[in-house]
Amino acid sequence: MHEHQHCHHDHHPHTHHHAPKNYNIPFAVGIFLNLLFVCIESVYGYLSGSLALIADAGHNFSDVAGLALAWFALWLSQKRPNINYSFGLKKSSILAALFNSLFLLIAVGIIIWEAIHRIKNPGNIKPQTVIIVAGVGLVINGLTALFFFKGKDHDLNIRGAFLHMAADALISLGVVLSGILISYTSWMWLDPIISLIISVVIIYGTWDLLKHSLSLSMDAVPMGINPMAVKEYLGSLEDVVEVHDLHIWAMSTTETALSVHLTLKKNALDNQKLLLISKYLKDHFKIHHPTIQFEFFDQNFECHFKPEDVI
Repeated sequence: MHEHQHCHHDHHPHTHHHAPKNYNIPFAVGIFLNLLFVCIESVYGYLSGSLALIADAGHNFSDVAGLALAWFALWLSQKRPNINYSFGLKKSSILAALFNSLFLLIAVGIIIWEAIHRIKNPGNIKPQTVIIVAGVGLVINGLTALFFFKGKDHDLNIRGAFLHMAADALISLGVVLSGILISYTSWMWLDPIISLIISVVIIYGTWDLLKHSLSLSMDAVPMGINPMAVKEYLGSLEDVVEVHDLHIWAMSTTETALSVHLTLKKNALDNQKLLLISKYLKDHFKIHHPTIQFEFFDQNFECHFKPEDVI
């Protein structure tokens, strides 16, 4: 004998700690400022002969595309579910974070390739131009990063936008420092060396984003949730004999779902108890969409979903 209970503690959108809707203005302003700066940096990078500026412009352009993609994914994730997309389009935010990390790594590869060739032939660089333009970039990137600072701990998509802008601010600072050193030493080879350092910084900052977004796209348990602790909690509930077919996955970069089978000694779960379980899962494990199926204990019956390797 089986019964199925879909335990969903709140049928309204979960906006209390997800990425707020007013991110429209930060995204719009951030994209405009960075796109404008990319144009300026590219022109002055070419005129000054600085690969560091051109590399930073290329990276900033990838960030403009990344911001646009993250903004679009945020908009898609707020679309209502329909008959074909029963979870809505929430997972688009995970895909945006994944594609953003991949785009960045491709851009890094191009920068490294060009920098290696430039070490042998660094060319002439106008350090004063480099310092001024990179200084402007430091201000713009730092300001844009602040727009996404509050949401970075709750949304991988917003975190990606923040990390890109924060890394850009540090990179711009590095370019300023290289311009100052070149102006005093005339060591032109410092420019491609700084470009390689920029590349290492980007790889370091992007790797974590790539790893997490890839794991979430494969329905891995989100970071910060201990599945064994969840199973232990469910197993400690009154009259629960066994917990199996437990699945925890990310619906988006801000919402987590769970499904599980509970074997009971008797019909001891009612709607009120299910609501309390749901609230506990949300408060202690940040699981927002639990689905609980319960079965009554029977020595002559064993659920075919009981083995852990069966889906």
